[in-house]
Amino acid sequence: MRIDILTLFPEMFEGPLSESILQKARERGLLSIRLTNIRDHATDAHRTADDYQYGGGSGMVMKPEPIFDALDSVLGQTVPGDAGGEAGGRGPAVVLLSARGRLFDHALAEELSGFEHVVLVCGRYKGVDERVTALATHEVSIGDFVLTGGELAAAIVVDAVARLVPGVLGDMESAETDSFYDGVLGPPVYTRPEEHKGERVPEVLLSGNHERIRRWRRKESLRATLERRPDLLNETKMTDEDREILDEIEGEREDPASR
Repeated sequence: MRIDILTLFPEMFEGPLSESILQKARERGLLSIRLTNIRDHATDAHRTADDYQYGGGSGMVMKPEPIFDALDSVLGQTVPGDAGGEAGGRGPAVVLLSARGRLFDHALAEELSGFEHVVLVCGRYKGVDERVTALATHEVSIGDFVLTGGELAAAIVVDAVARLVPGVLGDMESAETDSFYDGVLGPPVYTRPEEHKGERVPEVLLSGNHERIRRWRRKESLRATLERRPDLLNETKMTDEDREILDEIEGEREDPASR
């Protein structure tokens, strides 16, 4: 996968993109990440990338021309993906990081991981000139809050998407057991020592019984989701076993002694 990031502050990415799994993926040729300074595409002597907004009001707005030219420089002869923004379209996904965008989630990370080329456009200040949105196949927000710019949001998107690219993690099963992969939160996890400050690892995880362990993990995933993010259960496809487990959990909540 190739990822291009258009930003006014490329130095902000040096740490997050040069460590751990992402760096190893780059070294192995599974992931190519390129940074483009939008200011390099400003044409005036002061390399101006923002200006006052029409109609008055506080806050500067990023100018359209440098962003258009920066995007042209990374797309070359290609064009953004089909209007539907589907993986496998005519061109790359162009993602504008914006507080007004679609909320970023695991489903969107999976969708973007299907593209061979993803371009992330980082806004700053009051935002980007509205005409820039016409270039985007996706307009994305990482949450209902405002950041000083799109750089931190872009780093989060890169991390979430890149780890779903085949070969990046090395063990795809690790991703498949993460929270949100199948719509629910992940189960508790433990490592050595077996006992720490009086708290022991659950006996089932030491049993060697793979079926018992699988069911325990599913139950604890459903329990955590029910307690912390019950909204997710409305979106999750439940199996007969899942419904049976949820009934068990409800019974335990009514009678804690039965747990």
